[in-house]
Amino acid sequence: MKLQSVDSKTVSSCIPRRRRLLHESRQFTPEILIFRRISPSKHRRINLTVRYCRNSDENVEISDKTRQVPSGRRREILVTPVLAIGSYFLRSVVARAEEKGAENVAAVPVEVVKEKKKEDVIVSRVYDATAIGEPLAVGKDKSRVWEKLMNARIVYLGEAEQVPVRDDKELELEIVKNLRNKCFEQERTISLALEAFPLNLQEQLDQYMDKRIDSETLKSSTSHWPPQRWQEYEPLLSYCRDNGVRLVACGTPLEVLRTVLAEGISGLSKPDRKIYAPPAGSGFIAGFTSISRRSSIDPISPNLSVPFGPSSYLSAQARVVEDHTMSQIILQAMTDGGSTGILVVVTGASHVIYGSRGTGLPARISKKLQKKNQTVILLDPERQQIRREGEVPVADFLWYSAARPCSRNCFDRAEIARVMNAAGRRRDALPQDIQNGLDRGLISPEVLQNFFDLEQYPVISELTHRFQGFRERLLADPKFLHRLAIEESISITTTLLAQYERRKENFFEEIDYVITDTVRGSVVDFFTVWLPAPTLSFLPDADEMAVPESMDALKGILGSIPDNAFQKNIAGRDWHLNHRVASVLIGGLKLAGVGFISSIGAVASSNVLYAIRRLLNPALAVKQTNRRSPLLKTAVVYGSFLGISANLRYQIIAGIVEHRIADYLQSSQPLLVNMLSFVVRTVNSYWGTQQWIDLARLTGLQTRKSEITSYQMSDTLNISTLNGNTMQEAGGIIDENKNQSGDNPTS
Repeated sequence: MKLQSVDSKTVSSCIPRRRRLLHESRQFTPEILIFRRISPSKHRRINLTVRYCRNSDENVEISDKTRQVPSGRRREILVTPVLAIGSYFLRSVVARAEEKGAENVAAVPVEVVKEKKKEDVIVSRVYDATAIGEPLAVGKDKSRVWEKLMNARIVYLGEAEQVPVRDDKELELEIVKNLRNKCFEQERTISLALEAFPLNLQEQLDQYMDKRIDSETLKSSTSHWPPQRWQEYEPLLSYCRDNGVRLVACGTPLEVLRTVLAEGISGLSKPDRKIYAPPAGSGFIAGFTSISRRSSIDPISPNLSVPFGPSSYLSAQARVVEDHTMSQIILQAMTDGGSTGILVVVTGASHVIYGSRGTGLPARISKKLQKKNQTVILLDPERQQIRREGEVPVADFLWYSAARPCSRNCFDRAEIARVMNAAGRRRDALPQDIQNGLDRGLISPEVLQNFFDLEQYPVISELTHRFQGFRERLLADPKFLHRLAIEESISITTTLLAQYERRKENFFEEIDYVITDTVRGSVVDFFTVWLPAPTLSFLPDADEMAVPESMDALKGILGSIPDNAFQKNIAGRDWHLNHRVASVLIGGLKLAGVGFISSIGAVASSNVLYAIRRLLNPALAVKQTNRRSPLLKTAVVYGSFLGISANLRYQIIAGIVEHRIADYLQSSQPLLVNMLSFVVRTVNSYWGTQQWIDLARLTGLQTRKSEITSYQMSDTLNISTLNGNTMQEAGGIIDENKNQSGDNPTS
């Protein structure tokens, strides 16, 4: 092989001088040209690399056809640069396309990671119970928790037994959802074993999973359950059926438990004893040491001074039968799930706690499966245990729902201390209710940080420190003052416009009435925003406060309901439907009282102003001929209007629009949140005005123009009949409720 560099301008002159070279390379054809390098930056010179092959075995004479090659070579060499330049640009376009494709491929995992992180967000609190001392809060990043759960083959969820908690079912559903999504990504199977279903209902569960029977048919098989228990389990069962999570019944049949509780294990038949009782020599003898093995976390631990009687002995045997039955079913489910599948077991907390000597299901399963492949989670335990060095932890994690209180450290005290040190604050300098919330474990580091952020603004800092009501509302909604400003600006603007439209040229002459109406409307609107607003209160419960006995019931009722019917559950509070309905009723009574008092105050202030003006100008009584509104009737109607219509509207605005929807959009669309609040409150003000006008006309508090004319004629006749006597004190002022704005009657 030989490489040659040729100048494009001298190609023609070089070819005649090199006939010998062309003669020797008689097999040089266009097909064997290879373009090595082209430099577009060199305009006058193009470097060209040509490869030709030489066959040394052939030695023939030059034919006429071969002698014609130089003329063909000339055309080929002239065309070659054009083709080379085209190929260069083509390759550059292809290279850019490949780079763009690589960028798109690289961007895909980022989106997947973002979605993955979003899935892991659970509104709950997780604590590492294996830490020495107090359980250690995990914090927002639960990746370590999920990693440990995914590395386990069995995940135990220990729920409350004596008093079932609905929050446990919500936590179970959230945990199962996240584990199922992660198993789906890793192509692993997941199953759910439920102690609530005896093993003789496995066939019904399989039919339910295959959709051969519906929920009502399966519900009929659980007639021994309390009525509300099915409602708690139904969302979890429906999710498992719709998402391919296999259901396993691992409970002991009721007939077997009744027999053991009545007669002991010896009362079982030989076939049943072989299935449900542990074999002799298994190391789990029926319950002689069951009391000593109970953990201190069990809230119903028996008194150790009580003798260990026959009933306790039978109960211990029943516990052994339950544990043995579940352990056998769990091992079989592990075999059916394959070598990589995950089994989630939902059972009572006393069955899965590790205990001082390692009793319960984990100890039984550990003979076939190492403990490192088993993870125990206690759901909403009543007490947290301080673990000392050398002691076995009761569980791997303690998992609390957002609404469940706990008597000890509910949040990481180290994180609380870090937030306070960063702010340069001391605990004793905080408001009393904040200190109380920290002592009770009800204040998270995020809420404490929000409180310190509010202190950066002088006005807001003064409000939060001096007024507890402002503090509670600003902690629940940092934009509370923004909502209040929107409502007040709408109220004042619409009130002044309505006053000017009605009074026209008398606007400044009657400025005292204008000011009275505007101030009264502002006060009423303040309470319509204040009362339905969500709050975060950390005051102790009524039973912890020294209050008179007559006030205990009232304190208990008011302290147990939310300020807004749609407020989210907070730490230490679990509001059900009854609490939320009561919130609407109590809020309505509060607003009705505000409306009643404000209406009486408005009419009374109008009477005082009228009396003063009449003393200054006696002729005013003859000039003013409009009918006055009755004092008590106006107060009752207006109070009812605020308690029913305004209360419902502001409950929805503050609870749904500005609490739930706004919280969802706050991080991504803050401007949209502010616009939404302004638009909704403006529409509400207009709609409330129309409702009040209709109600006032229906009850006779306001009259149309035709009716006003007849009243004026009647008043004129009365004046002439009375021989010039002045009109009664109740007349002479424009109707207070005729031209109100929003939800406020104005005079």
